[in-house]
Amino acid sequence: MARKSEMEMIFRALSRNRWILVGLLLDLVALAPSAQAAGPVEILVAHSDERASDGALMIALRLLNDDAVVQHISLPDRVEARLDRDGDIRNVWLERASGTPADLAVPPHGFVSAAYRLAADQAAHGGLLSIPQWRVPQTALAPAAPVALAVAAPALSPAPMPPPAAPSPADRTIGNAFLDNMSAYEPIYGAYGPGTNSDARLQISFKYQLFGSRERADLPASWRDGLYLAYTQRMFWDVAAQSSPFRNIDYQPEIIYIAPSTGLSNGLSLSAQVGARHESNGRDGAESRSINSLYIAPMVAVPLSGKYRLIAAPRLSFYVGDKSDNPDIADYRGHSALFLEVGDDEGLRLSTQSRLNFSTGKGAVNAELSYPLPRLLGGGPDIYLFAQGFAGYGENLLDYRRQVTRLRIGFALVR
Repeated sequence: MARKSEMEMIFRALSRNRWILVGLLLDLVALAPSAQAAGPVEILVAHSDERASDGALMIALRLLNDDAVVQHISLPDRVEARLDRDGDIRNVWLERASGTPADLAVPPHGFVSAAYRLAADQAAHGGLLSIPQWRVPQTALAPAAPVALAVAAPALSPAPMPPPAAPSPADRTIGNAFLDNMSAYEPIYGAYGPGTNSDARLQISFKYQLFGSRERADLPASWRDGLYLAYTQRMFWDVAAQSSPFRNIDYQPEIIYIAPSTGLSNGLSLSAQVGARHESNGRDGAESRSINSLYIAPMVAVPLSGKYRLIAAPRLSFYVGDKSDNPDIADYRGHSALFLEVGDDEGLRLSTQSRLNFSTGKGAVNAELSYPLPRLLGGGPDIYLFAQGFAGYGENLLDYRRQVTRLRIGFALVR
């Protein structure tokens, strides 16, 4: 009888402390190896204050890669979490959000974002959420905002509301919902070097994502995400001449497709671009220049020591359509080109673009060196100190048969 009584006392003690035992078991699970969070990837909660239209709480995660190579992570459809509400500990399930892919490539020394959903009924009262499987520490969840109930009150004359402030006349985002589709394409700069009939060289460039970003709309990725319209305008300004005319302006519209980047386990990142380009200088008569081309350019990015990386993109072009304005332009330009870039995203960067006709031996190389001006001045405008050199044939369409050497310095908004 005494032994039976002792067993009953132990059972009652275990029953009263069952949640302590559950917590110990979950801690043991958290210490076990996890395929999803193994290696140098650390998973943290970025924020947990956004709610979906159905009231579900969105748990935004950030996957950090502290290694020098790409890490490939597989995210499950559901992951078990622990919700502690004033000592009342419950196990809940997080569902992977529709915009988060199951397989992610985390770049070297970088991060990617992911999102999971906590059902509205489980997230309604807030609490402390943790994910033991991924060793994610506790984060506070705010309870859902209470719904205001209408209460009858005596009719009173409402105080006059001030009229809403009119938007600034300079705000062009009003009524332009698709500005988010605009992005940089080639460098934007202005550079000057005296002693030539094209002292100054200026360039503007941008691209427009034709179908928008499905990722921003929380939709699965599509091939259409890589389709863009692009435009580049290159201006050569004879500043020293009387009335300072523009000697030549090259207009370059194109339609391009950029393939999604693929990260490899050795840290390399691969992509490709194909495009159809029209180039002309907008003139007529003997000074008219115009050419159409199709091209393909595979691209690879190679991480180097520190924050430096190397980008290489060979390009093969085919001239199509009417070439009567400049029938021998391929003799000076060739069909092959090579883009090389090495540098630090937050520091010094050197970019080169070269082209060559192997039959005639004619070609050109353009080199650009840039550095963030705020790092030199300890603050200041967000622009880059910019230097540019050119040697070879065809710096612009008008002078494609002319061999020149140029050196200019200036400033860049985009490099």
